[in-house]
Amino acid sequence: MSNNKMIRTPASKQIPKIMEELQTAADTLKELRWGVSIFGSARVKSDSPYYKLCEQLGAKLAKAGFPVIAGGGPGLMEAANKGAYNAGGTSIGLNIKLPRETSNNPYQTHSLNFDYFYSRKATFFMHSIAYIALPGGWGTMDELFEVMTLVQTEKLPPSPIVLIGKEFWEGLFKWVRDVQLGNGMISASDLNLVLITDSIDEAMEHLAKHCKQPQGEHTFEPALPES
Repeated sequence: MSNNKMIRTPASKQIPKIMEELQTAADTLKELRWGVSIFGSARVKSDSPYYKLCEQLGAKLAKAGFPVIAGGGPGLMEAANKGAYNAGGTSIGLNIKLPRETSNNPYQTHSLNFDYFYSRKATFFMHSIAYIALPGGWGTMDELFEVMTLVQTEKLPPSPIVLIGKEFWEGLFKWVRDVQLGNGMISASDLNLVLITDSIDEAMEHLAKHCKQPQGEHTFEPALPES
C-alpha cells in the first residue's frame, strides 16, 4: 500500500476557482470568432512528421480565418499554436501546468491559465465550431471522446470532428466498429460523426463544408454545452 497521502481539496474551495477560470475565459474570448480546437500529444518532438503536419494545419486554419485553440503546452499543442501564430492568425493557448508540461509555448496571441481540467476542457467546447485530433495519449482520448459524446447526445450543436493520422486511429476505430457497434452499444450513425484522414486538404474541405461563420456584424458569444 502506498505511503503517499491522498490530497483532496474541498469542493467549497474548488468551485469558486473553476467559476473564475470559466468567466475569465469567456471574457477573453468573447471578441473572437468561433475557432477550431486541436488536440494532440505533448510528447511529440519537433522533428516528428506529425509536428510538421500539425504546424501546417494551424497555418491553414489561420489563413482560412479560424482562430486556433490548443492546449498551450509542448508537442502537437505547440505545433498548432506555432502554425497559426506564424501565419498571422489568432492562436489561443489553454495552459495548464503538468509534470510533462511545465511551461507554456510562446506561440500564443491569447493565453489563458487553468488549475482545473474541468474548466479548461469546458473552454475548448465554449468557443469551438470544429475539433481536430492528432495522435495523442490519454488526455487526447479524453478530449476526443468527450467531444464525440457531446455531439452524439446533442449537448453540442453538430460539429465536424476530424482525426488526422489513419495509421494511428484506424486500430482504435476498428475496435469501436467491431466491439462497441458489434455489441449494440453505439449506433451505426455515430460512426459518421468522425472523419479519419491523412490529408490536411481533405480536413479543410470538410470544415469548409460544415462550418459557416456568420457574415457581417455578429456577436460570437461563448457558450457551454446544453445542460
